[in-house]
Formats: sequence, structure tokens, C-alpha cells
Amino acid sequence: MNSNAYDKGIEMLSKMVGPDVLQVTVDKVRKFSPDFADMIVSFPYGTIYSRPGLDFKQRALVAISALIASGSDAQLDFHIHAGLNAGLTPDEIIEAIMNCLPYAGFPKSISGLFVAMRVFEERGIKPSGSEEA
Repeated sequence: MNSNAYDKGIEMLSKMVGPDVLQVTVDKVRKFSPDFADMIVSFPYGTIYSRPGLDFKQRALVAISALIASGSDAQLDFHIHAGLNAGLTPDEIIEAIMNCLPYAGFPKSISGLFVAMRVFEERGIKPSGSEEA
């Protein structure tokens, strides 16, 4: 493990989702596979997310779009929460999901929308265009 990348990754994740969520997630994976836990912190967050050039909001939009395009709904809620924490508005997230329609297709985009709906409901968020707003 590259401890410098790991430490940067922990710092980055703490900023994205807060130390409580971070600790629960990393500890859960660490109990099952310590090496895997180190890798999921060190590489994406310690090496990639900590690079200059994009801010948290931009990185969140990229992650949300990539997860939708790959059909990776299991990680999508984490990144929608992180995007909201970074300052993305619900409308920006919905627009990003809509933007995936021509590239990822309707089924993956609709699945992504359902994940966003669940996250928004958990957080008590009503998008501006919804009938509930």
C-alpha cells in the first residue's frame, strides 16, 4: 500500500462524504478484505480525485455519468450523496442523468434516476420541477 496515496484518499473521501460515512464504508470493506479497502481508497481518491484540474462538483458529475453508463447502480447512491455534499443541486444531477440517455440508453438512465429519487427522498430533497416541490 502506498501510504501517501491512502492518506490523501482518506482526506479526499472525508471531504466528499464526511468522516462518519467514510469510516463505516471503509471499515466494512476492510473487515472482508484489507487489501481491497486500501485499493479503493488509495487509487481512485488518493491518486485520481486528488489531482488538480477538476473540482469536486465536476468529478461528481463525471462519476455519476460513468456509473450510469456502466450500469453500476450499487455505487451510484454513494456518488449522488457525494455530489450533493459537493454542492451539486438536485436539478444538476437530474440533468446529468438526462444527458446519459443518448449515450447510456433509457434502461440505465432510468435506473440512475430511480437511485437519485431514493437518495433525494432519504435527504428530504424535492427537485424544483417535481410536483412535490
